[in-house]
Amino acid sequence: MRSSNARTKSWAGDVAEPGNLVFGAYRALGFALRPAVPAMLALRARRGKEIPERLGERYGQASVARPAGRVAWVHAASVGETNAVMPLVARLCERGFHVVFTSTTVTSAGVAARRLPRNAIHQFGPLDVVTYVDRFLAHWQPEFAIFVESEIWPTVISRLERRRTPLIIVNGRLSERSFRAWQRLRFFARAIFSRIGLTLAQSQEDGARFGALGAPRVNVTGNLKFDVPPLAAEADEVERLLNDIGQRAVWIAASTHPGEEEIVAEAHRLMRAAHPGLLTIVVPRHPERGDAVRAIFAERRLSVAQRSRGEPLVREADVYLADTLGELGLFYRVAPIAFLGGSLVPTGGQNPIEPVRLDAAVLHGPHIHNFEEIYRHLDSAAPAMAIADAGGLAAAVGALIANPSMAAARARAATAALAPLAGALEATLAALDRYLTSAAALP
Repeated sequence: MRSSNARTKSWAGDVAEPGNLVFGAYRALGFALRPAVPAMLALRARRGKEIPERLGERYGQASVARPAGRVAWVHAASVGETNAVMPLVARLCERGFHVVFTSTTVTSAGVAARRLPRNAIHQFGPLDVVTYVDRFLAHWQPEFAIFVESEIWPTVISRLERRRTPLIIVNGRLSERSFRAWQRLRFFARAIFSRIGLTLAQSQEDGARFGALGAPRVNVTGNLKFDVPPLAAEADEVERLLNDIGQRAVWIAASTHPGEEEIVAEAHRLMRAAHPGLLTIVVPRHPERGDAVRAIFAERRLSVAQRSRGEPLVREADVYLADTLGELGLFYRVAPIAFLGGSLVPTGGQNPIEPVRLDAAVLHGPHIHNFEEIYRHLDSAAPAMAIADAGGLAAAVGALIANPSMAAARARAATAALAPLAGALEATLAALDRYLTSAAALP
């Protein structure tokens, strides 16, 4: 989708004054809150949400030197966005760029450490405060910035504009809920979105929302997550885990959030009479919750083998608690049925493409607004099974365990449904070509 010619005109004249006033108030608030930043970051570090020795990066202080040559800044919030943009980062490096890749979570930093190509560097993103952002930009001096999905940071956007550094949103996504929230701040939204040089949206609906909020140039290039290779796993680890599981019926509850493990535990209890020896693999969305998740199952008298503690997966274990980072590729390969978390609580769901790519039959709860389009394709190919509580989860998983051919058919239908949706990576690169070939390309 391309916006009208009227939107391609200079933003300076058509951003309403109230929006600029709110913009200024936002920057002033960031400045006023600076004295509280050290305490806030220290608290996050104690909770495992920051790496203490890298806190300086949150202030915009680089931990490594800038490489010589052309530098592109790519920013992704968390693990899902990081995985989605890695093929694009690799292609940028192939085109001769060095990439400074920023993210905001410890888990995404771990993914980046394993997956970034040789010419890419990971840093934690600076907090959205003028001093920190300016410090970051002065050091790295990127030719352009690429932000993934819905990472909209007003101060970063304004400071990039001040330096005449183009900002591109790739894999752009705005849920209906986020769109409505921005609309309530329409003057502020227009002041922000009008400064985005180019928006490459996942879908027509996303593109229309970006355009309605003031983004001047919007193209629809598709969802990069459809072009991500299957999650990796070491072959010997897969074989070892399969040997440990043996002939047991097994399913996985992946990327679970608080409030869901209790439901998973009850579902296991409901199923185990019909499926003796049932093994439930649980992968918490945040591995640091491992001990708390273990307690939930222990309170219900379920035996737990916890991977982060190196506990062996013995026959007596009801639950294998996989509270480690970056191993979903392993667990999806051994579990033919995958329930995706974040969907029984109003979080918005998790990315179902990853288990589909590894031939798992995917199940989910009612809260899937973060991946609504993807689930719409999947559910049209293999009708959704009603899951809103432990009873529904037990019924759905139990039915697929009892009928492996039905589980395999669901997996094949899902793979076929997603196949036509690939191609976003090449479309994105084509749209970025003017930035890749010209050091001075501006919108």
